[in-house]
Amino acid sequence: MSVPDGVTAALGLVFLVGFVPLLPTEPVLISCGVLAASGKLPLQWVILTAIASCVLADLVNYGIGRRIGEPAIGRFAHRRTPAAVLDWIKERLARNAEPILIAGRWLPGGGTIGAVLCGSLRFPVRRFALASMIGCTLWCLYATLLGYLGGSLASDDIPLALAVSLGIAALLSLPASMFLRAQRRRAVDVDDDPDLEPIAG
Repeated sequence: MSVPDGVTAALGLVFLVGFVPLLPTEPVLISCGVLAASGKLPLQWVILTAIASCVLADLVNYGIGRRIGEPAIGRFAHRRTPAAVLDWIKERLARNAEPILIAGRWLPGGGTIGAVLCGSLRFPVRRFALASMIGCTLWCLYATLLGYLGGSLASDDIPLALAVSLGIAALLSLPASMFLRAQRRRAVDVDDDPDLEPIAG
């Protein structure tokens, strides 16, 4: 059975935004979830494509961090929001790694920052890959099914369904926004942070 060109293009877009760091993955997945609710896209393939691209991106970014090390981390430290996310993950990674890596996906750029940081700290790749698969799966399910819910509630009006889904996502993101504002107010000396020691397996 041939796949319609529109479906192929949509899945290609999902893969692209999931793989390329800091692209707007959440709005794209929500939009695809809305379209899946109306029968225009296959829901399971949207989710599987998103998960695969996010995990692959994590592994690539882990490799970049492992190869380049501290210079890769320095790229995040000069921008306010990535720096706040970096500080939060870095402070907790050595103590409670897997839950922090999973939770970090709900912060802007958290997946990318966590992957590069783990690579630079020589975090065990098997533990990182498992945390990545769990985190990517949960996050992709969250974003896509949120769009699917909005599409189900307003199946006859795709723009309205999209507006509802994005509105819910904005409300759910408020705790993360409040956290980032609080994190920015903290004075964190990155160079003197003890968590920058390699993490043993």
